[in-house]
Amino acid sequence: MINKEQEKIAKILRCPVETIVSLEEKMAKITHKENAIEQLIKENDSIVSDRLERLGIKNKKTEEIYSAIIKKIIIEDKIFTQKLGNVSAAKIEDCQRVLNFIQNNLPPLYGFFLKKEKAEELFRKEPPQKILAYLGYLSVNEMLQKEDLEEIFAALRFVEDGDWLNNIFFKQYENLTAEDFETREVKLKVLSEKWRVAAEKFVAKKYHNISHLKEFGVIFVIPISLNIPGEILRMFTLILHYYYEVKFYSDIFKQYSDNIDFSQKLITILKGDLGGKLSNDSSKCEWLIIQQYLAKDDENDPRLFIPHINPEAIHWYKAGKDIINFGNLLKDDEEDFDFWKDLDWVGDFFVNNEGKEELTSFNLIDNIMTLVKEKERIKYLYHHQEALWNEIFVKYFGREESEEMIKQNLLKGVIQL
Repeated sequence: MINKEQEKIAKILRCPVETIVSLEEKMAKITHKENAIEQLIKENDSIVSDRLERLGIKNKKTEEIYSAIIKKIIIEDKIFTQKLGNVSAAKIEDCQRVLNFIQNNLPPLYGFFLKKEKAEELFRKEPPQKILAYLGYLSVNEMLQKEDLEEIFAALRFVEDGDWLNNIFFKQYENLTAEDFETREVKLKVLSEKWRVAAEKFVAKKYHNISHLKEFGVIFVIPISLNIPGEILRMFTLILHYYYEVKFYSDIFKQYSDNIDFSQKLITILKGDLGGKLSNDSSKCEWLIIQQYLAKDDENDPRLFIPHINPEAIHWYKAGKDIINFGNLLKDDEEDFDFWKDLDWVGDFFVNNEGKEELTSFNLIDNIMTLVKEKERIKYLYHHQEALWNEIFVKYFGREESEEMIKQNLLKGVIQL
């Protein structure tokens, strides 16, 4: 018998209700936890009701709710910007102030990363010609003596072309061993002014000025402003997201450090799309592990409509918790940063001004990204939907155990229960 909660969650996730019914039956048998979907939807509805009240929403029209959420984000972005000294994403010293605030208010994270001397060896064996030309050096040795190694490694992402990177430079990873790695702290870094011109196209394409090096344990900020609303708050969320992502993958590198095929596993993990396959046995309970946001490229990718769990949503969840804590550290007493608590998976349907029903995401990241793309009238929902799939899994296994299960099964690309 299908209940209204199963119908609603299927509608939010755009999947057949039979998928949800079957999933709930299988998960109940495995975990002995009954009515998880019903409880989840009741919790969702209760949270939505509370947040609408906090926002002072009267007629519950989609546009009014969206407008109130965006107004809140703009206020909070101003608080982050002003309390840190009217920081700008275009200024090196301001970007450094943001990183200092993060590092001063979070415990340090340590991971298993490529040794610096090994990175230098990789550069000597396969010199990055475009970086050498850009900086005006004739030899790698001279460059390594005079330049910051972490900046050079970061510049690979936006100076060298993808073919050379993947087919020549990264091919050297096939010969790496666990001995080439060491435990050290995750590093947050602002790149120097010299990289600005080289990085402009990269920033314009990515539509943000932050990236990371999983295997090297570095998150880097390019001091370029896109002059978009919500820029500093989004900068915080992206840095924090990468902070936890780098640590997550480092744990997996370490997990395979005793394996004879360590380098192959490392390469597979870094490539990202592991493409797990489900068995043809419908009696089994299986969850795909999807490392990317598939809806970014194709909102109708068939993998989106079957049970799956996404590490990305875990990193965003942790980043969101930090944003609340940072906001409470920075704020005056008027702003309610706790509004965002446990909202990553929350959303509901409301009628818009045209009389059509529309899904509204209460996810902080969805709404920050929507604000950033407001001029292009792009509305984001996929962070919320992926977080909701994760939340279903978490309701059965708990947050920490769920993350550990992903780490243990990442290379298979599927959790078989």
